[in-house]
Amino acid sequence: MPVKSRNTALKKKAEKLKLVLDSNVFISAVVFGGKPREILDLAVKGLIEIAVSDDILEEIKAVLEGHKFRFPAKSVYAIITEIENLADLVEPKEGIDTIPDDPEDNRALECAAESGANGIVSGDSHLLALRTFGKIKILNPDEFLRWFKKSRRHMKPHQKGLPSSQ
Repeated sequence: MPVKSRNTALKKKAEKLKLVLDSNVFISAVVFGGKPREILDLAVKGLIEIAVSDDILEEIKAVLEGHKFRFPAKSVYAIITEIENLADLVEPKEGIDTIPDDPEDNRALECAAESGANGIVSGDSHLLALRTFGKIKILNPDEFLRWFKKSRRHMKPHQKGLPSSQ
């Protein structure tokens, strides 16, 4: 069976909703499960596409190995590898400084802008306060899942936008 080129795979993926999951969503999915895990499962099932950057991966690694969770390095390596295999890895070319109070939050904005994502899912108050960044919607996990489940019932296959800001 011929191997599909990455180019062909990306063209097929372009029809799916593309999200950036903030590091806190990945961490919550791994450590606690719940709604963040449901979102990650949507990506595993191929229902959504996710993008990630090295900065987001480094933050996940630092938190999981840090004093709060103390995951063994070998386990963290396996988690990071799984995320890399699941997500499109992007390298943001331009820095963004929209959130001066917490500059690390800008990494999610950079990743979303570079990847052409439709949205960011985060539990971070600074990001959520923005609600949008250009055409990129910013939702918490619960908001995203409620919208996703509703849209699956009512959306035509070619529609892929996120809900309007309230």
